[in-house]
Amino acid sequence: MRPVTSIVFSFAAFSIALSSILAPRDAWADAMDRLKIPELKKLRAAIEVLREDYEPVTLESGYTDFRAILHAHSHWSHDSNASPEEVREGAKNAGVKIVMFTEHPADNYDYFKDGHRGLTDGVLFIPGAETKGLLNYPLASVKGLPADSPQQEVDNIRATGGLVFLCHLEERMDWELDNLTGSEIYNTHADVKDEPRLYAALANPLKVFGLIQAFEQYPQESFAALQNYPADYLRRWDELCQKDRLTGVAANDSHHNQGLHAFITEDGKLQVNDGLDEAVLTLDPVEKPAIAALIAGKQPGATLFKLDLDPYERSFGHVSTHLLMNELTEEATREALKAGRAYVAFDWIADPTGFVFQGRQGETIHPMGSELKLTDDLTLEAASPLPATFKLLKDGTEVTTHVGRTFEYQPTEPGNYRLELWLNLPDGPQIWVLSNPLYIRG
Repeated sequence: MRPVTSIVFSFAAFSIALSSILAPRDAWADAMDRLKIPELKKLRAAIEVLREDYEPVTLESGYTDFRAILHAHSHWSHDSNASPEEVREGAKNAGVKIVMFTEHPADNYDYFKDGHRGLTDGVLFIPGAETKGLLNYPLASVKGLPADSPQQEVDNIRATGGLVFLCHLEERMDWELDNLTGSEIYNTHADVKDEPRLYAALANPLKVFGLIQAFEQYPQESFAALQNYPADYLRRWDELCQKDRLTGVAANDSHHNQGLHAFITEDGKLQVNDGLDEAVLTLDPVEKPAIAALIAGKQPGATLFKLDLDPYERSFGHVSTHLLMNELTEEATREALKAGRAYVAFDWIADPTGFVFQGRQGETIHPMGSELKLTDDLTLEAASPLPATFKLLKDGTEVTTHVGRTFEYQPTEPGNYRLELWLNLPDGPQIWVLSNPLYIRG
């Protein structure tokens, strides 16, 4: 894992020097209990123990498991400066094979024609856009087409044979759209917003200083401190799946734009830039004696610290959408997403590769996303590379649970059946895997 840039100042001295301008620590520390160093240390130790219990799954699915990232931005978006080379390197370091971009459209480019595409150095790029509350992956340019409503945008994309996913459900829980391919069932940005005090701290450069040690020593665990069970997203997805088959995917919402760089300007002030290298704070030592003491003896241009919160390797390593495919191509990727042969996993905990959830009728196997008839010989079967708590849900309601590496269940009534896998961590059970449903018809 790429380390966070080394801190080139005494953290304790810096905290004391800024004590006169920082908000009281008690005003925001409670929101970040999981970011305390002792908690992060316990978490890492528990994860290491979990990973030692890893065993390859023997249940065959007939497919290869590829990690994919949906909802990622690059320099084509106004809120990212990332080059394709940076994104590719982050993907490789995180074990990701597919990156499906979702750029913010603009008049100066066509995201379909100009976007990043192709297989290079083992990583497949697919262009797309985030617009009108949707993640769009068309098969032809839609630039200039009228799209006065989200439904018209869906129709435009689907007319090309493309894929469309509902995104940021926290902002549109009541939307009813036809002909969607799927929906986000987890969104990293939404998860941060669910922690209001942490979210406020991250928005304040001065308060972020308190996170430096955590992110330097435990970068992936610190990123994962934001994770909560996406109950609202899953509840809405279960409702939508009652009307249509919708593939559930993870939204990494990756930008690499969250960070801080504190340095001394040419005129001797302390300036703090954000992850896009734009100034967010300038402090004059003439007005702030604490700053004068902090930068005394340092030359213009000297860096006091750099903090990188969301490099692509870390964002991609947090969560991903695993696709069951036979080859690493754009065509196979699109086909797997249409079919629902996918599951969401929080890979920062442990690698779930090999997880299987499928229906079996005699010698016939039905992978996730399949529609099948309820018969006396139908068995739902699953396997995990780690011992886990299997929770089976039908139409969003828990049916049964089982602890182990394998799971079997014989359904007696029709419904949409999906699995959740939970692991025990120091602060309690944590969601690890979210499968797509098997749609069992009467």
